[in-house]
Amino acid sequence: MSAFALAIALILGGWSALASAAPAEFDDGAIYQVRHPEWFKESFLDLRDDAEEAADAGKLGLFIFFSTQGCSYCHLFIEQSLNDPQIAARLKQSFDSFGLEIFSDAELTDFSGTRTRVKTFALDQGVQFAPTLLFYDTAGKRLLRLTGYYPPERFRQVLDYLIDGHVRRQSLSAYLAETATNAATADASAGLLPDALFSPPPYALDRSRLPAERPLLVLFEGADCTRCAHFHQTVLKDMPTRTRLSAFDLVRLDAGDAQTPVLTPDGARVTPRDWYRSLGFTELPALVFFDESGQALIATDALVLNSRMNNLIGYVTERAYERGWNYQRYARSQGQKRFQNASE
Repeated sequence: MSAFALAIALILGGWSALASAAPAEFDDGAIYQVRHPEWFKESFLDLRDDAEEAADAGKLGLFIFFSTQGCSYCHLFIEQSLNDPQIAARLKQSFDSFGLEIFSDAELTDFSGTRTRVKTFALDQGVQFAPTLLFYDTAGKRLLRLTGYYPPERFRQVLDYLIDGHVRRQSLSAYLAETATNAATADASAGLLPDALFSPPPYALDRSRLPAERPLLVLFEGADCTRCAHFHQTVLKDMPTRTRLSAFDLVRLDAGDAQTPVLTPDGARVTPRDWYRSLGFTELPALVFFDESGQALIATDALVLNSRMNNLIGYVTERAYERGWNYQRYARSQGQKRFQNASE
């Protein structure tokens, strides 16, 4: 087994508990009021000044928490991870932290001195999901962007990666592979969970020459992956969701597979392992949605439960991207509809 294949096996096995699903009582379709921790800094939205203050305090840089009101995953991350005393202490020691609203029209001065809007800065930084976690050094260089809910155990590993300086030498995925434990639980020979929903090989997904009739969803999973099993049990077994997925071409790939040939939607020849790595994913399952012409619309390895899955499906099938919307704007519109319906 190659070193990278072993690393994937360790990720899928030894860390599956760290990347486990949210608490059983968590409802990702619920609407929550997002309250930032009391120790978050009040920023005047001049990132140059914020970075200078962090440097003067001997800190590594800034942690910007992008969220939006009503976001269940944002609330969960605050409650489970940011309210953990050890995590809070480490963040306060090494970073100045503050929260921003993804859709805010407030004026902000970025690290280059350019005056913009918070919502424009969010788009420029690739913020598509709430929450998005951004770390910058004191010179304004982005160190890391994370998307979605990170449970306390995994987020502690992220802080180790940043605070101990590993970010200067290697990617987060490489660092996590190096530090993986409990390798005995990973069975690299085990197959993926059977599911007739997905098309079998060959994986000829090229749409660059001839558009397909339906959009495409590519799902990366792995053997012995606890979060993948949870995704199947709670999301893919939901019959309304399965019915909505019939509008897609559906392909499922093993993220540790270094042998099976894949022709990607843009015509490149890769293996599942190399494709997964090139997309910068660190978690499983990971999802990538493409339109009929092979244009990637949205990619995420964040925690996806029923409400988020159906928002992703709706974003693609309703072609919200053609209106210039990103995923989070579409998700917000769906949340507003649920709130209005519940109030009637």
